[in-house]
Amino acid sequence: MQKSKVETINFNSEVLSKEMAIKVYLPKEYEDIEALPVLYFLHGRSQNENIMEEMDIRIKADKLIEKGEIEPLIIVCPRIDNSHGVNSSFSYKELLEPGDSGRIMNLGRYEDYFIKEVVPFIDKTFNTIKDRRGRYIGGISAGGYAALHNAFRHQNMFSKVGGHMPALELRLEEEDKAYYSDENVWNKYNPIYIASNNDIFNMKVYLDAGDKDEGEFYKGCSILYKILEEKKVNCENYIFIGNHSGEYIKSNMQKYLKFYNEER
Repeated sequence: MQKSKVETINFNSEVLSKEMAIKVYLPKEYEDIEALPVLYFLHGRSQNENIMEEMDIRIKADKLIEKGEIEPLIIVCPRIDNSHGVNSSFSYKELLEPGDSGRIMNLGRYEDYFIKEVVPFIDKTFNTIKDRRGRYIGGISAGGYAALHNAFRHQNMFSKVGGHMPALELRLEEEDKAYYSDENVWNKYNPIYIASNNDIFNMKVYLDAGDKDEGEFYKGCSILYKILEEKKVNCENYIFIGNHSGEYIKSNMQKYLKFYNEER
């Protein structure tokens, strides 16, 4: 009997000059279908590709596919470190985050790593739909922020994007200044600024955050939603019960997977 599987790939990034890991979910129908859509799902700060298991992505996808509530798809969880997914430095480096957290900030060409290395590698390695109609991107917290700016900055590559409790800051915080040398660089990657100053073409957008989100990221979601709504972008925005946590994401994962699986 065929079963779904999750492959762990150790990926040598030339852009970052280091080894990175990617987890890839392949539904049990993978071998029987010529090409499948791909969802890139990005982790938050202090997380990694193991959100595949931590957020019950495989379990939820298996159940929905088995029930016929979604069609089979490939799900990719690449490691993006604590990077915001931006090109913050020409060469890779690590800095200690300000404050008492002890977290490492990872600087480097992370946008290039994802767009120019990860996506082409997945298309080359697996039976994927190799254009934007079958390519989606979403993420959690800082990964939700990264998903939004990647989708808005590379509209030719993605047709759907989800920001799940996305870290949409309303101003450049002191702790983030290592990623962004000035306001212009911050605006370059800020999804709210990008949406305000550019047309968003033929893209479906899903935003959500918990009503008790400690970062109050529902505020940024609301601002972004209003901008997109005014531009006639197909956008959904929700405030669900919960705080900024993995439990919040797990409780809503089925909703996310159904969104990405809506008619292409």
